[in-house]
Amino acid sequence: MSLFQNLPIAFLILSFITILCALYVVTSKNPVHSVLALILTFFSISAHYVLLNAQFLAIVNLMVYAGAIMVLFLFVLMLLNLNKESEPIKSNLWAIAASISAGLMLVVITASFQKAGIAIMKGNTEEIGLVKNLGRVLMTEYLVPFELSGILFIAAMVGAVLLGKKEKNSEELVNLNNS
Repeated sequence: MSLFQNLPIAFLILSFITILCALYVVTSKNPVHSVLALILTFFSISAHYVLLNAQFLAIVNLMVYAGAIMVLFLFVLMLLNLNKESEPIKSNLWAIAASISAGLMLVVITASFQKAGIAIMKGNTEEIGLVKNLGRVLMTEYLVPFELSGILFIAAMVGAVLLGKKEKNSEELVNLNNS
């Protein structure tokens, strides 16, 4: 029995698109093209989440990664104005080491999925990933950590506003008083 025999064709097509886009991210010479390919990778990963019936994860992935972080990457790349003259010369030793590490990681992940993947495909996973189930778990079992994280986020926002607030120096106050 083949592992790919039970998978839907949409999953295989999305997996192919995800892998192609991710490879283009790594191999592209142009950083803007690389970021745009990374956005396509995030879109295809979100489509995987929809196939797994995890709509909340799909929307959060699109909003946080493809929306906010990739826009930040694009702004930074365009503000830095990178060119070939300012780029340092790198040896190929790092590329070889990275390829060996990625290959070893692929072998480990493939071996773990072969043992665990068949058990996951046989299970009933229709209710996993729905927003109502996530809300039920957050508001019952994990209510205290959920509330504490909300307080932490509010404290972080207040701190960011206070740090970003411009202080008026004494010279500006004297000018305001004299006018």
